Amino acid sequence: MLNVNNLVKKAFNGEILKNLSFIAKRGEITAIIGPSGSGKTTLLRCLAQLTPISSGNVQFSGQDLKELSHGEIGLVFQNFHLFPHLTILDNLILAPVSQGIPREEVVQKAHHLLKQFSLNGKEKRFPGEISGGQKQRIAIARALMLDPPLLLFDEPTSALDPEMVKEVGEIISSLQDSKRVIILVTHEVRLAQQIANRVLFLDHGVLLDNVESKEFFSTDSTKLSKRAQKFLSNIS
Repeated sequence: MLNVNNLVKKAFNGEILKNLSFIAKRGEITAIIGPSGSGKTTLLRCLAQLTPISSGNVQFSGQDLKELSHGEIGLVFQNFHLFPHLTILDNLILAPVSQGIPREEVVQKAHHLLKQFSLNGKEKRFPGEISGGQKQRIAIARALMLDPPLLLFDEPTSALDPEMVKEVGEIISSLQDSKRVIILVTHEVRLAQQIANRVLFLDHGVLLDNVESKEFFSTDSTKLSKRAQKFLSNIS
């Protein structure tokens, strides 16, 4: 379980995140949505330990997030961030091999993931030789190489054609596991509706709604914040 307590992130011009508190459970997908500039990606970067929080604390299974190794946190970036000069296989094995895991074991794991994501035969290709959808699947596979119990997605469909959104959503959904917490930041509201168990709605760094997905996307949205109701009405 991921427990976020009174998280604050300050910047030179004020607070980006304001006293956020929520719980994300293992075995579930928690979607973070909201308008542009609401602090979604900043929150994810705090959880990924890419940017420090200003105050508050975050615990994962009772352990301070700062004490987790980078291998315990998997992050799938918005624009893939694959190394263009490395083959697909080398992109997958770079981190685990650098952490001392035997190469033979790592290569075997990489081939297993490539097969799982229908990417057989792509291991010797370079990122520039495959499609956007395939790059995203590679990015997800790379994040899974160390079996992280905390898996974070930052706008995983923003660089994809609309027809690929459903496919990536199905892949993310397939990664649900009783031992794993999945947090998804997305502007694709339909993706959140398709795969999320719980929805967090942010606006101007404030957590306004924290409800089950079926409640957030219910035809009766009167229980939600006025801002969330307006947000949903503008995209429906």
